Amino acid sequence: MGLLDGKIAIVTGAASPRGLGKATARLFAEHGAIVVITDLDPAQAEAAAADLPGTGHIGLAGNVADKDACMTVARAVLDIFGRIDILVNNAGITQPLKLMEIGPENYDAVTDVNLRGTLYMSQAVIPAMRAQKSGSIVNMSSVSAQRGGGIFGGPHYSAAKAGVLGLTKAMARELAPDNVRSNAICPGFIATDITAGKLTDEMRAQVLAGIPMGRAGTADDVAGCALFLASDLSAYCTGTEVDVNGGSLIH
Repeated sequence: MGLLDGKIAIVTGAASPRGLGKATARLFAEHGAIVVITDLDPAQAEAAAADLPGTGHIGLAGNVADKDACMTVARAVLDIFGRIDILVNNAGITQPLKLMEIGPENYDAVTDVNLRGTLYMSQAVIPAMRAQKSGSIVNMSSVSAQRGGGIFGGPHYSAAKAGVLGLTKAMARELAPDNVRSNAICPGFIATDITAGKLTDEMRAQVLAGIPMGRAGTADDVAGCALFLASDLSAYCTGTEVDVNGGSLIH
């Protein structure tokens, strides 16, 4: 018995082989879900879906910052599977810029994907979830939102990911009467493609010194929390933020 047997799950931005999205999609598939992977490149999304355990998974082109594209994804999933049980708003980008370096195009790029994309993709699936009186939305925020950056992303990334927390809670409040839950995950320092090779040894040592568990997180660490929030194990959790950071934010 899997925790997600028979559930239909969409994971956005999940084509990157070592990313949080792919790890989450893999764990969901292992627990019986049929997974829809979206990414900018449809061929990469299809390849990632084909790589998952089990059968029936699909990959679709999806630019989360384009509302029409989000609606198209939701319609396609409903046409094929008839329902949408889980949405993981994983798609995100980051830029290691300092405050005064953030130009209008940087602000737009980072907030469009991380925040606007979370809103648009949620709007696309909510009518179906409301109609079936069940659903779980899992949003990817960041420890950067809670502590004001300081690891990798710039202040505009912190702002966008903090916006995700506010949106998560507001959605949770509004969707609760229809038994649709909305929760956020705040990963700390996770070893993924986004961070690989970008940190000097000195920076890395400094980051690890601030983590009581003394190690970087893995994509699987984050996927485990996503599974909990997507499944009925967390049936009474909505509007929460789950820290996955090895204790780096204990206060």
